[in-house]
Amino acid sequence: MKDSVVENQELRKAGLKVTLPRIKILQILENAEHRHMSAEDVYKALMDADEDVGLATVYRVLTQFENAGLVVRHNFDGGHSVFELAQGNHHDHMVCVETGHIVEFCDEEIEKLQKQIAEKHGFDLVDHSLVLYVKPKAQKK
Repeated sequence: MKDSVVENQELRKAGLKVTLPRIKILQILENAEHRHMSAEDVYKALMDADEDVGLATVYRVLTQFENAGLVVRHNFDGGHSVFELAQGNHHDHMVCVETGHIVEFCDEEIEKLQKQIAEKHGFDLVDHSLVLYVKPKAQKK
């Protein structure tokens, strides 16, 4: 767990005032068992910790964090937004359509192919987001 001095520095570096709700939400994201959390997940974690932060504040702070580059918003499965801390390392995602479980992965061959495809069509690849929607393999009988 990061100490409050480090969290305060992260907020200031992002151009945000240090407020108790921002610190608490940042702590929730940093200490989350699952890296991808919805605003409702963050709110529930705050409620479980007896923190008095409203859902509207959670949405507002997450949007501020996104605009400041502290978190990345993903819209998996029908527009349901989840957030993860921006850590500067590129990765792609697999989302289980049955459970909603999210797996992060990075595959150099896929990265190389995406660049080749862009070049083949006359483009330089500047960024991308790859999401694979998956389901568990059927068990053989």
